[in-house]
Amino acid sequence: MSGTTPDETVVRRSGRSWIVGDEQAPDLTSAMVLADLLAADLAGKTGGPGESTAARKPSPRHARPLGEAAEQSEAARLAVTVQQLEHALTARVRVEQAIGVLAERHRLRTRDAFNLLRNAARTRGRRVIDIAEEVVDSTSNSLLRLPEELERKPEPRAHIRAARRSRPVS
Repeated sequence: MSGTTPDETVVRRSGRSWIVGDEQAPDLTSAMVLADLLAADLAGKTGGPGESTAARKPSPRHARPLGEAAEQSEAARLAVTVQQLEHALTARVRVEQAIGVLAERHRLRTRDAFNLLRNAARTRGRRVIDIAEEVVDSTSNSLLRLPEELERKPEPRAHIRAARRSRPVS
């Protein structure tokens, strides 16, 4: 988007999914978590948030006068958006907890833990929040089984390449 500064992360709706930067997220919760992770990555690369943006303020949008029917339609649309955001914020807490659990268990960066969680959800055709709740619940109940992808630590690519090279050629 043309009105954004380099240290802003934009989340936008696209059909049935959400787009964050150049990545696609299936639901708003995943998009918000991904946006936070991208913003943290950007803040780390630019020297910290608010470095040069403290003086910048977004330009105000001037509202156009609406007719009564248009105002009701706009109010209904905004009410739906508010409900979606409230749900996403509630679900986001669980997703971020799951990211923390996976990052600690597998010694991963938060971005990699999120990708592991998202890939497990995609593989199983389930929502990220559903898998996240299982991960968080597994911390207090050792009898709960996690999806296989989340139980084992993913092998670093360097080890995979080294293993391939050391195999005897048949």
